[in-house]
Amino acid sequence: MKLGELVEILGGKLVQGSPEIPLAGVNSSALAGPSELAFAEDASSAVEALASNAGAVVLRAGSAESYAKNKCFVETDQPRLWFARAAKLLTPAPPAAGIHPTAVIGPHSELGPEVTIGPGAIICEDASIGAGTRIEAGAVVGQGVRIGEYCRIYPRAVLYPGTTLGNRVVVHAGVVLGADGFGYVRDPATGAYTQFPQQGTLLIEDDVEIGANSTIDRGALRQTRIGRGTKMDNLVHIGHNCDIGEDVILVALAGISGSCTVGNGAVIAGQVGIGDHAHIGPGVILGGQAGVLSGKTVTNEGLKPGTVLWGTPARPLQQVLRELAVLARLARGTRKAADRDRGSGIRDQGPED
Repeated sequence: MKLGELVEILGGKLVQGSPEIPLAGVNSSALAGPSELAFAEDASSAVEALASNAGAVVLRAGSAESYAKNKCFVETDQPRLWFARAAKLLTPAPPAAGIHPTAVIGPHSELGPEVTIGPGAIICEDASIGAGTRIEAGAVVGQGVRIGEYCRIYPRAVLYPGTTLGNRVVVHAGVVLGADGFGYVRDPATGAYTQFPQQGTLLIEDDVEIGANSTIDRGALRQTRIGRGTKMDNLVHIGHNCDIGEDVILVALAGISGSCTVGNGAVIAGQVGIGDHAHIGPGVILGGQAGVLSGKTVTNEGLKPGTVLWGTPARPLQQVLRELAVLARLARGTRKAADRDRGSGIRDQGPED
């Protein structure tokens, strides 16, 4: 693709160089070659980009004093975002490869045009797969599952019956979608557990990406929903009946119990644990290993935008740091008092004194 075509699609301003320069991909400033694009976000990274072998550099206006004459330069307010979008345009999806001879296609399944089904993949009966979608090796698409257009299902992913995917959804290797939720009713007389019905559905909306070995349970009697544009890291678990909003970020090892809601634009960092029936408001940021107790509601009300919540129960990070400082001072005071008592010969009186 030519640099001028990228500028036409993504915006920005070509301030130096020819729009006819062809670009084959993107790379870091240290590794980029003459046919690749690099980026710089500030003055220090601009120095490195200017000294690189990259054929073109995208950067913020004013981040460099002057431009090297042997490169093309594009100015934009958000160079990292421009770079990321350019990378997607310069790395098109592999061409459709059709249905592999070892794939199993169940009766009454509907496959759109240019669908790829990899070796050993299983498409059960009554499934529907939209145009341009790729089902990779060993993946299993359950009975009646609906998959939209231009999705990519990586190897060994499993989609249970009752699962629906929108368009451009990415499901990485080992993901399990639509399994039974963890819901049981205990008999107080015998202590035995009986599973509560797990017969709901799972909806994954457009442009969601689900990291490797993550799991999302179906609803018990209703729907589990993952909103448009949400991105999940590897090893994330979402329980039954959850409603996750749009453009939410969930980082590795986060666990969300059943019947929780997460508002649009929230960030759930690594190893965060959320108890059942909890509610996370729009834009809330839960820092690593934060905890939200069952039934609690966490919002940004009264807080500055971008405030990070931390600890268990989750509360503003600055508050947690103040509390830790107070505890540290108390601990130091206790140690000093004990040292003074030992130095003055004071000791506890026992029963024989």
